[in-house]
Amino acid sequence: MDVREWTRRAFVARAAAGAAALLLPFPLAADGLAAPHPDDRARLAAWLRTLRAEGLADPAVPLGRAVARVGELALGAPYAAATLEHYLSDGGSPEAEPLTLHLDRFDCVSLVESALAVARTAAAPGAGWERFAREVERMRYRGGVRRGYATRLHYFSEWIRDGERRGLLRDLGPELGAVPDARPLRFMSEHRGSYPALRDDATFAAIGQMERALDCCPRNLIPRARIPEITERLQTGDVLAFATGIAGLDVTHTGFAYRDAAGVMRVLHAPLSGGVVQVSPGTVTDYVNGLRGATGILAARPLRA
Repeated sequence: MDVREWTRRAFVARAAAGAAALLLPFPLAADGLAAPHPDDRARLAAWLRTLRAEGLADPAVPLGRAVARVGELALGAPYAAATLEHYLSDGGSPEAEPLTLHLDRFDCVSLVESALAVARTAAAPGAGWERFAREVERMRYRGGVRRGYATRLHYFSEWIRDGERRGLLRDLGPELGAVPDARPLRFMSEHRGSYPALRDDATFAAIGQMERALDCCPRNLIPRARIPEITERLQTGDVLAFATGIAGLDVTHTGFAYRDAAGVMRVLHAPLSGGVVQVSPGTVTDYVNGLRGATGILAARPLRA
């Protein structure tokens, strides 16, 4: 696999670089939100009905159960790279990044964000596409505010930290025997050519500043050898991020913990290698052991907020 695929969105950026003919499929509103495809709007409505009918929108039900149900509803949806970068191929500015949303295709991170957003939207009676969009936006961007490409949470460890700070999730690392990973994150700035948005000097400078700011905050890494011991303490719908030892990177992939009907904890994810949204054939431990360069996992529990 090309090393450019190894940050939270780097694998997306590689595809975007060669996608100059791709366009945003629908016009942008004044707030930078692409109008939803009718099929996506209908898909969201159907998923919300399912969650509400099955009692998974009840505030007393752990959010992770609703999230996992959305993941089940998304099974078979195709993997798609570069969807968040298409506006750049069409000549858009990274200083005015639109909010891109799809429910018919996913990369590993957009699956996590979308499933969480659908689950939270279901808990708001009568809410629909606009609420779903707001829920994605507040997870995808630093502090929940979209002010261009540089405010997107590109390093997934910061996605976890920022979400925890705002009460959207809880980092499980400290309670699961995590060790600090204090390696500096510099992959984006050191691979500028892999990111079309970084051709813009101001955006490149902002990304470098962001990376340096993250030096303050080591990641809570659950080492690979410890995963078999802690698997039973994971819950369905917990967010998993697969850590790497590659210089300058935090994680290479994301998904959800998913306990099947037999009680086996697996991974529900949109695989990096393409294909479709799926549940791993093996356990979480098996998945980590089969992932090249994996050093362990980061884990976080979604909260109703």
